Amino acid sequence: MKNIFIADDHKVIRSGLKMLLESTNHYKVISDAGNGQEVITAIENGIQIDLIISDITMPVMDGITMLRTLREKQCRIPVLIMSMLDDQAHLYQAISAGASGFLTKSVDSNELFFAVSKLLAGERYVCSFLALKIIDQVVETENSQLFKVNMPEFSTREVEILQLIGQGLTNAEMADKLFISRRTVEGHRQSLIDKTGARNTAVLMRFAYTKGIIN
Repeated sequence: MKNIFIADDHKVIRSGLKMLLESTNHYKVISDAGNGQEVITAIENGIQIDLIISDITMPVMDGITMLRTLREKQCRIPVLIMSMLDDQAHLYQAISAGASGFLTKSVDSNELFFAVSKLLAGERYVCSFLALKIIDQVVETENSQLFKVNMPEFSTREVEILQLIGQGLTNAEMADKLFISRRTVEGHRQSLIDKTGARNTAVLMRFAYTKGIIN
């Protein structure tokens, strides 16, 4: 049985989490508090805790200040932040302050239990909602960096080659279809790679689709 401490300034939230966690018969909510200072005081008084679940916005001492205080005291109890604040700025702030996990209060019970189990196993966890937002942002940034170039000039033949590459044709098949030599096809293909700065055919195709050259 793992001991959990809940910190949230809304008593109904604390009561709900306590009932939910203890319904699994794996966890015991050993204590709860309405602010971060109460958590610090309880730890200084020797309470044995395996995990802290804490809100960010609380009176007296908020969750971020609590995290920083715990880190200053070299306290290694994992902290799972559970907040209504679902933006990346608060996620980064919490993780930087020492949180091991972050959930929005919109998560379902299964994700809560999964996050708790991960933190108790010494791992970290960010709720799927925020994780997907971060992934989307990374992909968008990668794409913007990849295609942050002036649109190169393509000849009619190069556009034909791009379209045929998109259809999955080999160099030999393209040469037969266009009635040109395979070496000429290879030359056009290399020219396309040079103009776009693509590292390989997959990136070349992504460039062509993104720029609307082929569809």
